[in-house]
Amino acid sequence: MSEFQTVMFEKREGIAWLTLNRPHVLNAMNTQMRDELWTVMEAVRDDPDTAVLVVKGAGDRAFSAGADVEEFGTAPSYIEARRARRERDLWQLMLDIDKPLIAAMHGYALGAGCEMSMCCDLRVASEDARFGLPEVKLGYIPSAGGTQLLPRTIGTGTAMEMILTGDDIDAVTALRLGLVHKVVARERLYEEAEAWARELMTRSPAVLRYAKEAVTRGLEVSLEEGLAMERRLSLINA
Repeated sequence: MSEFQTVMFEKREGIAWLTLNRPHVLNAMNTQMRDELWTVMEAVRDDPDTAVLVVKGAGDRAFSAGADVEEFGTAPSYIEARRARRERDLWQLMLDIDKPLIAAMHGYALGAGCEMSMCCDLRVASEDARFGLPEVKLGYIPSAGGTQLLPRTIGTGTAMEMILTGDDIDAVTALRLGLVHKVVARERLYEEAEAWARELMTRSPAVLRYAKEAVTRGLEVSLEEGLAMERRLSLINA
């Protein structure tokens, strides 16, 4: 996959590493990056030799500062971006992948960057990371899943505050709220992500797949239906 221009992708011993690679613009996501991310996510989903995916950002300043407003803020590109979202729902594709996804974040994780991280199952951040959905300050609402994913991740009240104010939070606050699962020193970020990935690889892939399905699908149904689904899935792997 060396033909990519906005992302880097490599696989080592069952772990796929995806790097958002536009550091000169804080890894802001443009239409080309969305298209390349779509290709990578399909490959990860369909590759039997990939056990875990780790997503990270290139450069020293950001995981991703969100959508590239210079592109999406113009009329033709804005329309094109909305069309791409309808035809290729990248976030839903990520949510549907039945393998563990880990986000390893440093610096800015804002807007679509924050939203992308919430499509991952586990999130580790460096101490310098900052998270937020600043879209209201730019004149529009979060539209890459933020209004739905953030309340499901940290609760409605705090999510509403972050979305309506557009203010960001630091890594320690994100850890307290449950937006991230671990906070580590910057120099240990990828080491920690890899250790987490290798730990997950010691588990049965089928068990991880069914556990993910039980949690994600269970959120969409009643408790009674969710418990019944859990029983069915547990019997499959018995």
